[in-house]
Amino acid sequence: MSEVKILDAHEEMLALIREQRVNAYSEYANVLPSEHWKALKRALSSGADSHEGVDIIAAELNGTIVGSVVLFPPKSNAYNGLLEELEYPEIRMLAVDPDARGKGIANALITECIERTKAKGLSKIGLHTGDFMKNAIHVYEKFGFKRLPQYDFEPANDGIIVRAYVLEIH
Repeated sequence: MSEVKILDAHEEMLALIREQRVNAYSEYANVLPSEHWKALKRALSSGADSHEGVDIIAAELNGTIVGSVVLFPPKSNAYNGLLEELEYPEIRMLAVDPDARGKGIANALITECIERTKAKGLSKIGLHTGDFMKNAIHVYEKFGFKRLPQYDFEPANDGIIVRAYVLEIH
Protein backbone atom coordinates (compact mmCIF):
# COMPACT_ATOMS: atom_id res chain seq x y z
CA MET A 1 0.00 0.00 0.00
CA SER A 2 1.26 3.46 -0.87
CA GLU A 3 2.09 5.96 1.82
CA VAL A 4 0.32 9.28 2.10
CA LYS A 5 2.74 12.16 1.54
CA ILE A 6 1.99 15.45 3.33
CA LEU A 7 3.21 18.69 1.76
CA ASP A 8 2.61 22.43 1.79
CA ALA A 9 0.28 23.38 -1.04
CA HIS A 10 1.79 25.51 -3.80
CA GLU A 11 -0.03 28.32 -5.60
CA GLU A 12 -0.56 26.14 -8.69
CA MET A 13 -2.39 23.51 -6.56
CA LEU A 14 -4.99 25.90 -5.12
CA ALA A 15 -7.58 25.69 -7.91
CA LEU A 16 -7.54 21.88 -7.75
CA ILE A 17 -7.67 21.87 -3.93
CA ARG A 18 -10.64 24.28 -3.85
CA GLU A 19 -12.49 22.25 -6.49
CA GLN A 20 -11.70 19.04 -4.59
CA ARG A 21 -13.10 20.58 -1.38
CA VAL A 22 -16.41 21.34 -3.06
CA ASN A 23 -16.51 17.82 -4.50
CA ALA A 24 -15.74 16.29 -1.08
CA TYR A 25 -18.47 18.29 0.64
CA SER A 26 -21.05 17.86 -2.16
CA GLU A 27 -22.52 14.83 -0.38
CA TYR A 28 -24.21 17.41 1.88
CA ALA A 29 -25.79 19.37 -0.98
CA ASN A 30 -29.10 17.52 -0.60
CA VAL A 31 -28.96 17.44 3.22
CA LEU A 32 -28.55 21.18 3.75
CA PRO A 33 -31.03 23.93 2.93
CA SER A 34 -30.17 25.22 -0.53
CA GLU A 35 -28.99 28.68 0.64
CA HIS A 36 -26.74 27.09 3.27
CA TRP A 37 -25.18 24.76 0.68
CA LYS A 38 -24.59 27.69 -1.70
CA ALA A 39 -22.82 29.66 1.06
CA LEU A 40 -20.73 26.64 2.09
CA LYS A 41 -19.78 25.94 -1.52
CA ARG A 42 -18.77 29.60 -1.98
CA ALA A 43 -16.60 29.50 1.17
CA LEU A 44 -14.92 26.21 0.16
CA SER A 45 -13.98 27.48 -3.29
CA SER A 46 -13.03 31.03 -2.25
CA GLY A 47 -9.72 32.55 -1.25
CA ALA A 48 -10.72 32.33 2.45
CA ASP A 49 -7.73 30.04 2.83
CA SER A 50 -5.22 32.71 1.85
CA HIS A 51 -5.07 34.81 5.04
CA GLU A 52 -1.63 35.71 6.36
CA GLY A 53 -0.04 32.95 8.44
CA VAL A 54 -2.37 30.24 7.14
CA ASP A 55 -0.95 26.85 6.16
CA ILE A 56 -2.65 25.06 3.29
CA ILE A 57 -1.59 21.45 3.62
CA ALA A 58 -2.09 18.83 0.92
CA ALA A 59 -2.06 15.05 0.99
CA GLU A 60 -0.66 13.17 -1.96
CA LEU A 61 -1.12 9.50 -2.79
CA ASN A 62 0.62 7.91 -5.79
CA GLY A 63 1.51 11.36 -7.14
CA THR A 64 -2.07 12.70 -6.96
CA ILE A 65 -3.46 15.30 -4.54
CA VAL A 66 -6.21 13.43 -2.67
CA GLY A 67 -6.97 15.77 0.22
CA SER A 68 -6.18 18.99 1.99
CA VAL A 69 -6.68 20.99 5.14
CA VAL A 70 -6.21 24.62 6.15
CA LEU A 71 -4.55 25.49 9.45
CA PHE A 72 -5.35 29.00 10.65
CA PRO A 73 -3.00 30.56 13.22
CA PRO A 74 -4.22 31.69 16.66
CA LYS A 75 -6.14 34.98 16.81
CA SER A 76 -7.09 34.95 13.14
CA ASN A 77 -10.45 35.91 11.73
CA ALA A 78 -11.06 32.39 10.38
CA TYR A 79 -14.84 32.85 10.31
CA ASN A 80 -15.16 36.38 8.96
CA GLY A 81 -16.46 37.91 12.17
CA LEU A 82 -18.96 35.14 13.01
CA LEU A 83 -16.86 34.14 15.99
CA GLU A 84 -14.41 35.86 18.30
CA GLU A 85 -10.73 35.27 17.59
CA LEU A 86 -9.50 32.21 19.44
CA GLU A 87 -6.23 31.76 21.31
CA TYR A 88 -5.23 28.63 19.40
CA PRO A 89 -4.88 27.45 15.79
CA GLU A 90 -7.97 26.20 13.95
CA ILE A 91 -8.27 23.30 11.53
CA ARG A 92 -10.57 24.28 8.66
CA MET A 93 -11.86 22.90 5.39
CA LEU A 94 -10.54 19.36 5.82
CA ALA A 95 -11.43 17.52 2.63
CA VAL A 96 -10.61 14.12 1.19
CA ASP A 97 -11.44 13.10 -2.36
CA PRO A 98 -14.41 10.70 -2.11
CA ASP A 99 -12.51 8.09 -4.17
CA ALA A 100 -9.60 8.17 -1.70
CA ARG A 101 -11.54 7.82 1.56
CA GLY A 102 -10.72 5.07 4.02
CA LYS A 103 -6.97 5.28 3.37
CA GLY A 104 -5.96 7.32 6.42
CA ILE A 105 -5.74 10.63 4.58
CA ALA A 106 -7.90 12.63 7.00
CA ASN A 107 -5.94 11.16 9.93
CA ALA A 108 -2.63 12.11 8.28
CA LEU A 109 -3.81 15.69 7.68
CA ILE A 110 -5.14 16.10 11.22
CA THR A 111 -1.92 14.64 12.65
CA GLU A 112 0.12 17.11 10.58
CA CYS A 113 -1.93 20.02 11.96
CA ILE A 114 -1.40 18.78 15.51
CA GLU A 115 2.35 18.33 14.94
CA ARG A 116 2.72 21.82 13.45
CA THR A 117 0.85 23.28 16.42
CA LYS A 118 3.02 21.35 18.87
CA ALA A 119 6.19 22.47 17.03
CA LYS A 120 5.15 26.10 17.67
CA GLY A 121 4.98 25.38 21.40
CA LEU A 122 1.20 25.71 21.54
CA SER A 123 -0.88 23.45 23.78
CA LYS A 124 -4.30 23.57 22.06
CA ILE A 125 -5.76 23.22 18.60
CA GLY A 126 -9.39 23.74 17.67
CA LEU A 127 -11.87 23.26 14.87
CA HIS A 128 -15.48 23.85 13.97
CA THR A 129 -17.62 21.39 12.03
CA GLY A 130 -21.25 21.26 10.99
CA ASP A 131 -23.46 19.14 13.22
CA PHE A 132 -24.52 17.26 10.05
CA MET A 133 -20.95 16.00 9.44
CA LYS A 134 -21.26 12.83 11.50
CA ASN A 135 -18.22 11.03 10.01
CA ALA A 136 -15.96 14.03 10.58
CA ILE A 137 -17.18 14.39 14.16
CA HIS A 138 -16.41 10.72 14.76
CA VAL A 139 -12.85 11.13 13.42
CA TYR A 140 -12.20 14.24 15.52
CA GLU A 141 -13.53 12.61 18.68
CA LYS A 142 -11.27 9.58 18.07
CA PHE A 143 -8.34 12.03 18.14
CA GLY A 144 -9.56 13.27 21.51
CA PHE A 145 -11.12 16.58 20.45
CA LYS A 146 -13.62 17.73 23.09
CA ARG A 147 -16.74 19.84 22.59
CA LEU A 148 -16.67 23.54 23.43
CA PRO A 149 -20.35 24.44 22.98
CA GLN A 150 -19.76 28.04 24.14
CA TYR A 151 -17.99 28.61 20.77
CA ASP A 152 -20.70 27.01 18.61
CA PHE A 153 -22.40 29.29 16.13
CA GLU A 154 -25.26 29.28 13.63
CA PRO A 155 -23.96 31.07 10.52
CA ALA A 156 -27.15 31.14 8.44
CA ASN A 157 -29.94 31.28 11.06
CA ASP A 158 -31.34 28.06 9.59
CA GLY A 159 -30.93 25.70 12.53
CA ILE A 160 -27.60 24.30 11.32
CA ILE A 161 -25.11 24.53 14.16
CA VAL A 162 -21.36 24.71 13.60
CA ARG A 163 -19.88 22.87 16.57
CA ALA A 164 -16.66 23.88 18.29
CA TYR A 165 -14.03 21.37 19.39
CA VAL A 166 -10.63 21.67 21.04
CA LEU A 167 -7.77 19.27 21.64
CA GLU A 168 -5.32 19.70 24.49
CA ILE A 169 -1.85 18.85 23.16
CA HIS A 170 0.59 17.24 25.56
